[in-house]
Amino acid sequence: MTPKKRFWIFISIVLAVSVVAGGVAGLGSAWYYASQLDSGDSGDREQRIEKERIIKKTSEESAVVSAVNKVSPAVVSIIITKEVPVLERLPGGLFGLPQYEQRGTQRQEVGGGSGFIVSSDGYVVTNRHVVSDPGAEYTVITSDQKKYQAEVKARDEVLDIAVLKIKGEEFPTVELGNSSDLQVGQTVIAIGNALGEFRNTVSTGVISGLSRSITAGGTTGEMERLSGMIQTDASINQGNSGGPLLNIDGQVIGINTAMASGAENIGFAIPVNEVKNSINDVREHGRIVRPWLGVRYIQLTEEIAQNNDLEIDYGALVVRGENISDLAVIPGSPADKAGLEANDIILEIEGQRINRDNPLAEVINQYDPGQKISLRVFHDGDRETREVKLEERKMQ
Repeated sequence: MTPKKRFWIFISIVLAVSVVAGGVAGLGSAWYYASQLDSGDSGDREQRIEKERIIKKTSEESAVVSAVNKVSPAVVSIIITKEVPVLERLPGGLFGLPQYEQRGTQRQEVGGGSGFIVSSDGYVVTNRHVVSDPGAEYTVITSDQKKYQAEVKARDEVLDIAVLKIKGEEFPTVELGNSSDLQVGQTVIAIGNALGEFRNTVSTGVISGLSRSITAGGTTGEMERLSGMIQTDASINQGNSGGPLLNIDGQVIGINTAMASGAENIGFAIPVNEVKNSINDVREHGRIVRPWLGVRYIQLTEEIAQNNDLEIDYGALVVRGENISDLAVIPGSPADKAGLEANDIILEIEGQRINRDNPLAEVINQYDPGQKISLRVFHDGDRETREVKLEERKMQ
């Protein structure tokens, strides 16, 4: 029974008691009060509702403006520049097709993205795919149009994030919020360098979904699987990548990362809680510290289990990759040392069941390199327990 139904039942009981105690007079009073509510001036009521709507809208707009003003000084544009070949067209051509010859190189802007400053001494967070080219140079442009050469301190291959450093002091910073208590329907604000041209572009929307899993890719053809993502209908355009997703209080609750191709207003952001440890790692150790197990796997579902006649429909199935060199278990890895093999199914880690809502990578990231963990594994028809000592994942 819903709380609303319980409430109306309670009211009915109270009215019934009033009638018994007060007779017709009590019943008449109750009816008179209700009829007065129903016969109120509808025009006044509509005006009151419209006034409340306007007040609410004005209040929300004011909150959005306040949040944008609070965060915008710490939002940056990231410009990607690279030496590119200068081609000169040759006269004539083979079979009527134009031919070109390289005449040296020139420095050229080849792309852009967004980011935000998280410390007054110049640490900047963005997406890894924004700064993935080790042969390029990156320039950070702050909201006051000052330019800074940026050093890529770390790229996270597990999450699509990177940490940069620019020289200087007393930079404006963002406030990091808490992405673990987000709710579908709450207002969010995206800020970024839209299309690599319109800096500090603001869009608003709501959280459309939580814990989404997506396969993201860009123009380079690189693909990666990201889970636990925030879905929003706030516009996230090309160039917005790496910018902040804010709550109504102006706190960063996500990092704008991807948009769904062929759809309108379906964007995704990495929850900010996934980034906090990486920021601390870079500041303390100069790199992002991630635990490493060393297996390739697919997440089992009921459909996969049925299609492959598997008796278990959850867990991480250890499998080879598409290429002959993509081994199921990396030689010398913690998984290899623990005796894991292809076609094993990792069922649990420290009692946590591995499933679609609790994928292997997310569970592994709860632990530190050097830590020993207990794995429950389905191996050759038997359930076994394996002890694994995690190691540090090597990052770029």
